[in-house]
Amino acid sequence: MTTRAALAERFIPFASLRSSTEAFIDYALPECTPKFNYALIGSGVAQNPNQPVSLREPHGFQVGGVSLPHGKVNPPHLHFTCEVFICTRGLWRMQWGFAPEVLHADIGEGDLISIPTWIYRGFTNIGVDDGFMFTALGGDRTGGILWGPGPIAAAAKLGVFLTAQGRIVDTRRGEPLAPGTPLYEPMGAAEIAALRRYTHAQMAARVVRFASLQWSAHGLLDTPLPGCGAQLAAAVGLGMNEDRDALAPLVDAHGVSIEWLRIPPGGRLSRHRLREKQVLVAKVGEIELEVEAADGAATFRLQGQASGWDSYALPADLWRTLRNPGRTEALAVLMSAGDQRKRIEWDAAVLSAAAAAGWLRDANGCVAPRRFVERAQG
Repeated sequence: MTTRAALAERFIPFASLRSSTEAFIDYALPECTPKFNYALIGSGVAQNPNQPVSLREPHGFQVGGVSLPHGKVNPPHLHFTCEVFICTRGLWRMQWGFAPEVLHADIGEGDLISIPTWIYRGFTNIGVDDGFMFTALGGDRTGGILWGPGPIAAAAKLGVFLTAQGRIVDTRRGEPLAPGTPLYEPMGAAEIAALRRYTHAQMAARVVRFASLQWSAHGLLDTPLPGCGAQLAAAVGLGMNEDRDALAPLVDAHGVSIEWLRIPPGGRLSRHRLREKQVLVAKVGEIELEVEAADGAATFRLQGQASGWDSYALPADLWRTLRNPGRTEALAVLMSAGDQRKRIEWDAAVLSAAAAAGWLRDANGCVAPRRFVERAQG
């Protein structure tokens, strides 16, 4: 039974985040450090057991973050589950492949890119020193990370090794590497050459530009109601958009759906709940989130500003209401567990008010004029 105290533990203010600069073996490389890795939901693929984690509860997906100074790089590596990067500040060059075939796509504030599984990727901060990206990883168990041969060889020359069990040994600090210790074996050239290649055009199709988002005027049943007005824009997978014409730019399985939410000044997203766990990240403005627990309602204020972006991990099946108490538009990212479509359960009062205003949901759960839905039912 969820209590207000338990709900408070799910609030993740940006100021509370703790980073690790030694989450991966690339901390040994001058061109890669300092890199600040954050784990908000789950530990991600960190190879350092001391990586701080804000919330360890399984969600079906994981949320992290990364920040690098200008010019610093994250070298080639691959994942076995989806990895989506969401830029909230700065400009980033996302790279894939190996020389001489290294390709890249640049993303800026509000853009996201989904990197396919089993493809080597890296990135460089080509913007401001405090640039930041949130990351979404598919699955509660990601299977770890495979490094390209370059970073492993470069780190070894400096006296830092990765064992076959994924343990980092830094002999510069006096950490012993016992003779005969099995070391991590990166892919060989032939194995890398056998991996699927992605062209510029193929990867460009996996970039969702904020400027190109399609906002749904009827993405939520309560949007046309007085004092509401929230809108959704689909980005990855089947989210909770109730617009029958809404189609996410990326529809392949990720294990998580991602969509943008905007709420006008004084507007709200009315009382509702989902069967799926959901993570809310404030990007711009203020969002007042009210979540109803067994011992009463708890209210949290999420701020989205240039210096940081607050997050909240919403449990499944709890009633919640989102409000924008500010004088400017509030903008947030919603990440919801699973590849299935998320069906909103609206409060009975919302259903009644929408019907009075001439709106219902059809048999497929999409917003439609009441006159057509009832006409079809005879």
